[in-house]
Amino acid sequence: MFPARTLLRAICSATCFSILCLSQLGCGGGSGASTPQTPPPADQPTFSHVVLVVEENHSYSEVIGNSSMPYFNSLASKNGVAAQYFANAHPSLPNYLVLTTGATETSDDNFAGSISDDNIVRELIKAGKSWKSYIESIPSSGYMGGDSGPYLRHHNPFTYLSDVQNDSTQAANIVPFTQFADDLANNALPQYSLIVPDVDNDGHDGTLAQADSWLQANIAPLLANSAFQSTGLLIITFDEALQSDVDHGGGHVATLIASSQSKKGYQSQTLYQHQSTLRLILASLGIKTFPGMAATAPDMTEFFQGH
Repeated sequence: MFPARTLLRAICSATCFSILCLSQLGCGGGSGASTPQTPPPADQPTFSHVVLVVEENHSYSEVIGNSSMPYFNSLASKNGVAAQYFANAHPSLPNYLVLTTGATETSDDNFAGSISDDNIVRELIKAGKSWKSYIESIPSSGYMGGDSGPYLRHHNPFTYLSDVQNDSTQAANIVPFTQFADDLANNALPQYSLIVPDVDNDGHDGTLAQADSWLQANIAPLLANSAFQSTGLLIITFDEALQSDVDHGGGHVATLIASSQSKKGYQSQTLYQHQSTLRLILASLGIKTFPGMAATAPDMTEFFQGH
């Protein structure tokens, strides 16, 4: 038999470990269904289409006001900018996962496991919403393999989700970026779109000027689309700042929010991180259950007119 004191210490340690696991939302891959939720405001604006574009590895001060990024800065001047927005971690993958599950899940870009925590795909499916992940330079639709040329798997967070790995219908929603122009032209965009340029065009390996040119070539047509103009929400963010910038975990990054309902030329001084963007995406589609840290993250409704 264990001495009473030893047994008590073991019970306390197990209890503390369980509490820590629940708070991190990453131990054991729970569904997150029991996570306490802060409901969105009653007047949360909703949209028919939400598009998130993720750029790479540059700090706020490198982007905002940079003459090499005239298109991005033009959008920033006309729409809303989160001037105190910080990534969650270094390296890349934990940030993409916060945008997807509300938890960093791993600290390693080489992570190759399966994540069963609650996530954006699960909530979209439950709500009957459509989604696609438009990934530049991915070898094929539904591709779950490793890096290929300028395509990096750890910039494609949906490939880590059990909901996608175990369902060929959901995996088929991961498509080459070339399909985006066709879907836009045919009014076939899903209700949620994740757009990930390859490393030559997202600021990772190429210059910021290249990234800006890519945005102008591929995002300007979206914003010029009459249907998206009236019912769409565009969010552009950076996964993380420079490696030397560790403020709030992943450093100070530029994030802009553009829609017909956005305040024009607005700059927010509220502290936000990627979990607030996950919350914004879901709330903007009328969904009221938010995975992981998004459950209680600050709302971003201040960016919209009337708030």
